[in-house]
Amino acid sequence: MAERDLEGAARAIEAFLRAVGAPVGDDPELEGTGRRVAEAWADDLLSGYAADPAHILSDATASDAPGLVVVTDLAAATMCPHHLMPASGVVHVGYFPGERVVGFGALGRLVDALSRRLRLQEDLGRDIAEALVEHLGARGAGAVVDLAPTCMTARGDRRHAARATTLAFAGSMSHDPSLQQQLLSAIQITGRGM
Repeated sequence: MAERDLEGAARAIEAFLRAVGAPVGDDPELEGTGRRVAEAWADDLLSGYAADPAHILSDATASDAPGLVVVTDLAAATMCPHHLMPASGVVHVGYFPGERVVGFGALGRLVDALSRRLRLQEDLGRDIAEALVEHLGARGAGAVVDLAPTCMTARGDRRHAARATTLAFAGSMSHDPSLQQQLLSAIQITGRGM
């Protein structure tokens, strides 16, 4: 993770606000905004850079469970690297265990670690699925990412109700439509999702 400079970030944010015409010196509500924004980005919005997916998935238990493991509706927020705007919603994660499984909470921490970065939604799903195969040894994994991107809802065409859903698969699920369908069906059974 890169070195943090909150004071420099705060000054840059204040300079940015002035450059786009915000009345930084005249509006009392903008006093201290640079510092608050710098802290929010460093401590929360980009906190995933300090998390290691391999470490999160290392606390695993031996298991010969042959079936699909699915956790749905994991709250997620990520920041678009193109416009620095958030997208928020849920991620549904599923995997076919190899020789190990992790606690369900670890899947939520994995989603947090990978979403709390500057990340395209399409890459987020891929990164989650690949981490389960690479670091947990899952035979196959998939992620369905369902977010409301403010790049689309708050700017441009302002499609206020728009949501984007992306699917990503790794391991045996990447090339087997029947395994992909098992994940999608499991998400539907829970009454959630797409």
